[in-house]
Amino acid sequence: MTHDHRPEILRYTAFSADPAGGNPAGVVLDAAGLDEERMLAIAAELGYSESAFLTERTGEGAYTIRYFSPKAEVPFCGHATVATALALAERDGPGALEFTTPAGAVPVSVVREGGALLATLTSVAPHVEEVAEADLTEALAALDWAVADLDPALPPRIAYAGARHLVLAAATRERLAELDYDFARLEALMRRLDLTTLQLVWREGPEVFHVRDPFPVGGVVEDPATGAAAAAFGAYARELGLAPEAAVLTLHQGADMGRPGTLTVELRAGDARIRVSGTGTRIG
Repeated sequence: MTHDHRPEILRYTAFSADPAGGNPAGVVLDAAGLDEERMLAIAAELGYSESAFLTERTGEGAYTIRYFSPKAEVPFCGHATVATALALAERDGPGALEFTTPAGAVPVSVVREGGALLATLTSVAPHVEEVAEADLTEALAALDWAVADLDPALPPRIAYAGARHLVLAAATRERLAELDYDFARLEALMRRLDLTTLQLVWREGPEVFHVRDPFPVGGVVEDPATGAAAAAFGAYARELGLAPEAAVLTLHQGADMGRPGTLTVELRAGDARIRVSGTGTRIG
């Protein structure tokens, strides 16, 4: 046990330059002396949707990273990856990083644009799969959505780019704004399907989307800005032909929670991986 080790716990928000926007994450840049129990306790104490822990430095700009929600370890977390990259860039300067995550290797580049730091993560290889009709019916029941609330042009799918997300598209912005779901029922379904969040989306235009992410398996009602789901959505958009082979999508998230943030999703021709970019800032 290593409970006597007291690491410095940083707090950052990702996908917004405003400390009151985006998605907060805890960041521990030196977690080598922490065991799993202690990392989970820190994540629970912070109460953010996820916190990131660098457990080992494996080379120049290369680290092993683990992610914990208040309830459990998760295989990959986009906003905590961005937050960690920004924390390292503030300490060591912008540049190239590589994180070894439980889901695989995730390169991140950090550059300075107009005085602000911008981080871009590159996902692991993504994939998209069908969702069983019975599981879709259960998800809609837990959300209290009707089939008519769905946009038929964006069919339901399970998308993965480091973590699994059920993508459901709302037919109207109003439907997306009214989120009041059965926490226990949705959590049970998500655990059975090994889902990290639901990616609820409304399409404003060809390359602009509004999204929300219920996250009951993490012990929080909703995630304010979800990089892993944004990457999965990029794979979904490509798979279904909603975007060309090379495209830049803008995802707005968090406004309905009072924590607006912006995630930029880039698709590149000839590369299946998805790139997600965002800024961020230290809290406090």
